[in-house]
Amino acid sequence: MNTETIKKTQEVADKTERITGSEAIIRCLIAEGVDILYGYPGGAIMPVYDELYKYQDKIHHVLTRHEQGATHAAQGYARISGKVGVAMATSGPGATNLITGIADAQIDSTPMVCITGQVFSNLLGSDAFQETDIVGISTPVTKWNHQVTKASEIPEVIAKAFYIARSGRPGPVLIDITKDAQVSEFDFQYRKCTGIRSYVPVPKTNPESVKAAADLINAAKKPLIVWGQGVILGKAENELKAIVEKVGIPAAWTILGASALPTTHPLNVGMVGMHGNYAPNKLTNECDVLIAIGMRFDDRVTGKLDTYAKQAKIIHFDIDPAEIDKNVKTDVAVLGDSKDSLAKLLPLLNEKSHDSWLQEFKDLYKIEFEKVIKNDISPTKEGLTMGEVLKQINIETKGNAAIVSDVGQHQMIACRYADFNITKSNITSGGLGTMGFALPAAIGAKMAAPEREVVAIIGDGGYQMTIQELGTIFQQKAAVKIVVLNNEFLGMVRQWQQLFFDKRYASTEMTNPNFVAIAEGYYIKARKVTKREELADAVKEMIASKDSYFLEVCVEKEDNVFPMIPAGASVSDIRLS
Repeated sequence: MNTETIKKTQEVADKTERITGSEAIIRCLIAEGVDILYGYPGGAIMPVYDELYKYQDKIHHVLTRHEQGATHAAQGYARISGKVGVAMATSGPGATNLITGIADAQIDSTPMVCITGQVFSNLLGSDAFQETDIVGISTPVTKWNHQVTKASEIPEVIAKAFYIARSGRPGPVLIDITKDAQVSEFDFQYRKCTGIRSYVPVPKTNPESVKAAADLINAAKKPLIVWGQGVILGKAENELKAIVEKVGIPAAWTILGASALPTTHPLNVGMVGMHGNYAPNKLTNECDVLIAIGMRFDDRVTGKLDTYAKQAKIIHFDIDPAEIDKNVKTDVAVLGDSKDSLAKLLPLLNEKSHDSWLQEFKDLYKIEFEKVIKNDISPTKEGLTMGEVLKQINIETKGNAAIVSDVGQHQMIACRYADFNITKSNITSGGLGTMGFALPAAIGAKMAAPEREVVAIIGDGGYQMTIQELGTIFQQKAAVKIVVLNNEFLGMVRQWQQLFFDKRYASTEMTNPNFVAIAEGYYIKARKVTKREELADAVKEMIASKDSYFLEVCVEKEDNVFPMIPAGASVSDIRLS
């Protein structure tokens, strides 16, 4: 061993410190920039919580009221901040309660690291108290997972976990740590992970593919952009806007892509999908070039696949090679980070306008406005509609709020009618469709961006799935604004029952509690609105509040959300009534 090698070896040794695995976990989190941790303690993770107690000045732990709430809060934190959300739980039921949020994060590409405690390694496989094979259970719904049985493994595994969670197409990672690994001592040293052999998170963009895409776009007479969350995850909002404006291309969005381009932008033609806008859905089957950016051709977007955009040349920009040709056959695939790919595309595009093509979108919008939108946001009937509630929220927030929606009719209405002027403003459960998502996710979003107004839009059904997180809001003094649109039904299921099951409302009508009393029981200011003349003042009061606020709005029981593409139908078969 030469002198230089001996010197470097000594320098490394000097930087090590003998500590327990539990303290190492906390030190690793701090090194990764974690400042907020959502979780719920228990026996198998107790040594870590004991060490966390000593680091309260560096990491703020949020005690949620259920482990599922911890994952959704971590998701909300990640979605609005762009950082990795972190959740922690004990073994057994504590770990299994994380699975819904982990699965949600996986399908919606949300960066999250979950840490679970596990029984002593000598008890693994013995059916010990609160022992569950969480690694086996979570394998299908994680980007990566790993079980740690030795304290010395902790730094490398945690570093790898954060790297995998945040790199490339983001996703959730789970680390399961046995109790003996938590209490054993070892010589601690932490190095951030900067790469993993055989793992290529961002494929290299092929210049020839970019050129081929540009040629198709330049020759197009009726081009249409459909963008998804990949634009937001790639921080490519400016590049998208520049391309749209340079070429004059109508641009539509998936639910998770909402807010990458402001709602009011003249080339933003609305939302695609089952309850999206009439024009972009209908004209998908009339465009000659379809440019998909950071979206995965989900079935709710495409409808019947064998009739989807068959007349168009398909260009697909995506970071994940697995998405190319998975559902829709592409003519040109451009792999890579969206910001880099779009930046390379921009100079190759010709300045153009597509006024007559854009007019087709405007003409169809007028039809939708007269038959649907006008009745949603300015109704003449006596009962309140969900759309007019969103309209009032827009007025008070000026379109600058982060809207966190749950799953159901209210979700579709929120996505359709909320104004999004700022990116990362639409936080919802897209691919998994998790009822109960919004309330805890809004907590995470507000804690990540305390300067922003965060409004949770929730139905009376989904609200009761995680209603216990009102306790977290109260304890954390998180100034979340909660709006429950109460139609006394599981509204989306009821709509399908009305349209396709001859109004057999099987197990969808809700007998609800006194929501205002429950909120007030958690010391949250609350108000209930049943009449139109009360709405504007109630929303104004809610948004003006510096503290958390609960607003229940009783809306029409049997209102439906239109437009609608029936399940299995073509996007051309979109219904306005």
